[in-house]
Amino acid sequence: MLTYSQDNMRAQSEYCGAEIVSQTVGKVDFSSRPFKFWLHPMGDEETLEEETHTADAIIIATGAKARRLDLKGEEKYWGNGVSACAVCDGSLPIFREKPLVVIGGGDSAVEEAIYLTKKASKVTVLVRKDKLRASKANATRLSTNPKVEILYNTSASEILGEDKPRGLMTGLKIKNAKSGEEKELKANGLFYAVGHDPATALFKGQLDMDEDGYLITQPGNAHTNVEGVFAAGDVQDKKYRQAITSAGMYKPCHVPDIKLIFSGTGCIAALEAEKFLVEQESPDGETAIDDTDAKKGKTDTNGDVPEYRQNPLL
Repeated sequence: MLTYSQDNMRAQSEYCGAEIVSQTVGKVDFSSRPFKFWLHPMGDEETLEEETHTADAIIIATGAKARRLDLKGEEKYWGNGVSACAVCDGSLPIFREKPLVVIGGGDSAVEEAIYLTKKASKVTVLVRKDKLRASKANATRLSTNPKVEILYNTSASEILGEDKPRGLMTGLKIKNAKSGEEKELKANGLFYAVGHDPATALFKGQLDMDEDGYLITQPGNAHTNVEGVFAAGDVQDKKYRQAITSAGMYKPCHVPDIKLIFSGTGCIAALEAEKFLVEQESPDGETAIDDTDAKKGKTDTNGDVPEYRQNPLL
């Protein structure tokens, strides 16, 4: 289903005039407009192509990558029982009515575990310390759920499974840090909830970031500290992540001047970028239509009303 949806979205974007370049951006220069960026050759992440590409506005939607624990067997069973997204993968047949494990002690781990109780026969939560970092309300939700067992001071050491091509996970070796006791858990799924790392290394020194490396945007919009550069999705949102991204991300067909060098854009970011470009093309940075006249329904003012003027968020 996901591939089908992705194919449809790609086809729609191309139909609307978007040029999709399936290469990785290796370098950017936001010091002046037009902004400059350089691509890695296909299959080569070390060198850069000589050609310099430019854009009048850029939307960054590089996302954030879930942290892994590099457990023994992790790579072997990744996608065959091991995941970092319960909402993405928890409904797969291999997890239905099976014992599952979540690693983490924060609110994200609690949410993942609670979600999985709807699919699993049992959910075991491994917490490295002697208490949850989650909020009191979430901790209560987790500890009172009859399908959840919480193991404190416990970490995983090895993922076990079928020894064959595309073999599935069948168990997990764990160790109690206080007692030193080691044992094996029967488990058909393991979900990491130990945080994310935003994909922002490319922009260090050019865009403002918080202490965790997430891009800082102005409250209520997608503006970064560089005029004309916008950020959307997980790369600037460490709280709601894909819960909002999946519901509110789209690229309007009528924004032909935005260079789409990253996969995916946010609705707000796209509209802000469109507004920015219109203002750059108008004298003194003002829009061609007076604010008092550009109201929904007044189509007698220079024809159709620009969409961004009808957006209550702007």
